[in-house]
Amino acid sequence: MDSPIWAALSAAERSAVDELIRRDHRLPAVVRMREAFPAESRPGLYETLDVVAERYRELGMSFERRPTPPLDLTTLAERVEALPGRTVAIEAMWDGDSDGWCVDLMAHTDAPVAEYRLATVRHGGDLRLFNGTVPPWPEAREAETVGRALAERFGVPFHFAGRDEPEIDAPRWRTSS
Repeated sequence: MDSPIWAALSAAERSAVDELIRRDHRLPAVVRMREAFPAESRPGLYETLDVVAERYRELGMSFERRPTPPLDLTTLAERVEALPGRTVAIEAMWDGDSDGWCVDLMAHTDAPVAEYRLATVRHGGDLRLFNGTVPPWPEAREAETVGRALAERFGVPFHFAGRDEPEIDAPRWRTSS
């Protein structure tokens, strides 16, 4: 690797960063690299991200997030059946992280009153926004289709506020019911 940032790291720091990358812990790898330098000579965020992306490639890993596998209704039903308490609703809700938007499929129970993540649906990173491939949001359509089928299977309501676009503050099932 030809990066002066990478070359300036000690062998122990390079090994620690590579181990984080092997576990697909991108942001901790960036933080570890940046914190290995004194504050006055710390590399910039984007330069460090470029180095981490190159390390991903050199280690034979993909830096770009792959879409999640299609949701399987049978597997999700088994997860719901294994939950404590009675399931009272299925909900899809937007979430986001440093890679972009995704939709979490959740089950709500009554005793205990709790919510459980059944699956996360991601169909790409936010680069899709810049290259014009979204909307529509395929993760929202998939989560809605499977979430409705799952809710029907258990005879409970399905809730997905903000289905047309990412909306982190969309009303939740418990607050809207």
